[in-house]
Amino acid sequence: MKITLVRGDITEEHVDAVVNAANTSLLGGGGVDGAIHRKGGPEILDECRKLRASHYGGGLPTGRAVATTAGRLPARWVIHTVGPVYSTAEDRTDRLVSCYRESLRVADELGARTIAFPAVSAGVYGWPMDDAARVAVGTVRATPTTVTEARFVLFTPDACAAFERAVAERTAGRP
Repeated sequence: MKITLVRGDITEEHVDAVVNAANTSLLGGGGVDGAIHRKGGPEILDECRKLRASHYGGGLPTGRAVATTAGRLPARWVIHTVGPVYSTAEDRTDRLVSCYRESLRVADELGARTIAFPAVSAGVYGWPMDDAARVAVGTVRATPTTVTEARFVLFTPDACAAFERAVAERTAGRP
């Protein structure tokens, strides 16, 4: 699989699926979640409400992923995943890994070949960017999938630099 790093706005990516760093409610929020809902339009929220009503009344569990239409986004689908809040008291890395694995699983079910990821949990959920990048790149590289390109779309120069380091480490054979 080809891994691409892009500095930009994930809502402008022409890919099969865009991953949304959602909150458990699936009803929109701040950061990437808010941007996807605003630009994608009410179709995304309508499908999220239906998912909540039929399957996720208590909210989408951390580490899981579900798909909806992409509405007005240039992508075909939005894959919503709920990242863990960072904690120094409890190792939640397995839940962050699950976000990427589950998103790829859903992409495979949809037949998506290209996918755009944000830095899940590295915004308001407080995950340190260097660690979030290592987990993201390592998990995506190690997960069997039919996706041919995973694009990490990063909003800041610091995030881009962290992901560049993570890709370089993986290329050099380090975990």
